[in-house]
Amino acid sequence: MEDKELNLVDHLEELRKRIIISALAFVVFFIAGFIYVDDIYRWFVGDMKLMVLGPSDIMWIYFMLATVIAVAGTIPVLALQIWMFVKPALRPIERKITLSYVPALFFLFLLGLAFGYFAIFPMVLDFLVKMGQDMFVTNFTAERYFSFIMNMTLPFGVLFELPVVVMFLTSLGIINPFVLGKVRKYAYFVLIIIAVVITPPDFMSDFVVTLPLLLLYEISINLSKFVYRKRLKKLEQEEDEIIEA
Repeated sequence: MEDKELNLVDHLEELRKRIIISALAFVVFFIAGFIYVDDIYRWFVGDMKLMVLGPSDIMWIYFMLATVIAVAGTIPVLALQIWMFVKPALRPIERKITLSYVPALFFLFLLGLAFGYFAIFPMVLDFLVKMGQDMFVTNFTAERYFSFIMNMTLPFGVLFELPVVVMFLTSLGIINPFVLGKVRKYAYFVLIIIAVVITPPDFMSDFVVTLPLLLLYEISINLSKFVYRKRLKKLEQEEDEIIEA
């Protein structure tokens, strides 16, 4: 009983360590983002002039942009800390495979942000501006403008990580491609709803967003099959080695 309690304490202490490291990484990237927020702001707005309705809006912009930079920078650190936490429970081959997912998470997150910013954001913004140009004077506040950008980009940053997350969970034996195949129609329904909600109400916009999301899910299933086969093969090899020994 005491051994189990000590083991639990050790696990909790290790978890605490990983959380602290991730939190420190977030703070470091947040400070870096705060320092360079002026350059980041100018890159986003270009020659556009945005309004603020009060002094607090300026600070809000600083904190929001710095937070986005901190989240993007912390993702690989957090993924590495999760890997280090589960590492003792993994076989040597599983350690090597799952470690390769850490940089992939970061690059896919950036790819999702880029897709949202360069493909979805201008399409939706142009649609909304044209819809109201005969009725309203379009002056954007900095707070509303950047909130809109975040709503159009961050969800894709998260969704684009789906293939790597699926591969990671498959390599740990938590999920398998057969389960993903069974829930395909439900997953499609959810992804289509997401696409319809975040895009203008026209077929082409819905199609442009829905297609990549469904493609991501199919890629995830195929990657899961690949990882699942490799995992079964490794397990069979280990069993054969144990029998021969």
